[in-house]
Amino acid sequence: MENPTDQGIENSGLAVAPTLGQALIPVVTLVSLLSFSVYLFGEDSSYGPNQIALCVGAAVAALIGWNNGQTWEQIESSIVAGITIALKPILILYSVGCLIGAWILSGTVPTMIYYSLLLLDPSIFYAASCLICGLIALSIGSSWTVAGTVGIALIGAAAGLGLSVEITAGAIISGAYFGDKMSPLSETTNLAPAVAGTDLFSHIGHMVWTTLPSITIALILYLIIGLNIDTEASAEDLAITMQLITENFTINPVMLLPVFALLFMANKKWPPIPTILAGAMLGIILALIFQSNVVLALAGDAPNVFLGSFKGAWITLFEGFSLNSGNATLDDLMTRGGMSSMLNTTWLVLCAMVFGGVMDHTGLLKCLVNYALSFVHSTGSLIATTVATCIGANIITSDQYISIVLPGRMYKLEYQNRNLDAKNLSRSLEDAGTMTSPLIPWNTCGAYMSGTLGVATFAYLPYCFFNLICPVVAIIYGYFNIKIATIDESELATVANEASSEVEVTR
Repeated sequence: MENPTDQGIENSGLAVAPTLGQALIPVVTLVSLLSFSVYLFGEDSSYGPNQIALCVGAAVAALIGWNNGQTWEQIESSIVAGITIALKPILILYSVGCLIGAWILSGTVPTMIYYSLLLLDPSIFYAASCLICGLIALSIGSSWTVAGTVGIALIGAAAGLGLSVEITAGAIISGAYFGDKMSPLSETTNLAPAVAGTDLFSHIGHMVWTTLPSITIALILYLIIGLNIDTEASAEDLAITMQLITENFTINPVMLLPVFALLFMANKKWPPIPTILAGAMLGIILALIFQSNVVLALAGDAPNVFLGSFKGAWITLFEGFSLNSGNATLDDLMTRGGMSSMLNTTWLVLCAMVFGGVMDHTGLLKCLVNYALSFVHSTGSLIATTVATCIGANIITSDQYISIVLPGRMYKLEYQNRNLDAKNLSRSLEDAGTMTSPLIPWNTCGAYMSGTLGVATFAYLPYCFFNLICPVVAIIYGYFNIKIATIDESELATVANEASSEVEVTR
């Protein structure tokens, strides 16, 4: 059987296999530049400096590939392939930009914020936000949809109550990814068992053991934080915010129609882009009917009401909504959306995919993964290595699907050789690959969450308790042999045949 790295290099046309030292050079370069980026530019690092760091890292990886015998045409093809992977997320990002602007203009987001302020007590707000997002994501299987709809409203409600938007964003993401992870409708929940070689419901059932303790700990932490909130100060902010919302928008339950329509379409697994755009168009229609004064105010000077309404709706879709209520907090909250608001995010995603594409095509990524296998000496170290590889893949390739597929393929045979059920692998892929994707600024998930919620990734990262705890629980289970399933004797023959088939195919 050939070494996987050598096989990958041969397939990519390289004359010389990369060494571990070569594989580390672009990674060390990237990490160093990103560290300097955060140190020099702070929260503004994702508005250009990080993109340059990713491009320099990709250039270093490309030079190593060229040194090993790869042509520029091959490297260029890998860059195009990497960008191609990101095109669907980019189109979704632009669609969400339209949705956010349209839903603010229509009064949908202000109505959601208004009712959230009426119903949610400040002391349980963070825990309730996590739970609400978790239940909705569980029903529709999409963390992105939850963050782009309910998440935006909860961020607004937090600002209205004078609460931390960073903690709120962490609670939203924790809940959204809990529901996404455990939902049979989720893409990643279906992808992980397919890659590992187990069935969907065995995978979900096995994830319960790491997921429920993690989300329970997260909810307790959010409740503890909530106990320290000054409710009197929150009450004052609440009254001011609710008054300003009713003065600037028509608040009516009808404004929630786009939310229910979008959740219905998402639950039916309709394609995401037309679903999101349909939600945006429904928002525009409601805006023209119920928020005509707001639309005309956004348009500014116009020859007549018809053209003013048309102009206001058009501005919302490409530039987003802008509010001038006189209250800086509310204005900042409501001034967002539009396709243009996602330009910087898509720039970041493109640069990240360029780096990931070059690293993958030149064989440098596989070299790092194979080196990680050398540290595997027990079940605990195998699961820890799987978790570390998923996190590394999220950082290097900037795509959560690759962070599931790559380690799944690389470690599948190792789990079989150690008589471990494939659902251990599929669970580890989700505990690390799915969970850590929104914690990395240049990952498609991290870029989406930051761009949608309006909170920097590094700002909300410490408060994504569920996402941070889940990989740790997975590693602890591995080392202490807690809920680690082995292959039944009746299955050993089948697994052996599958392994032999894989060896023959590789040969």
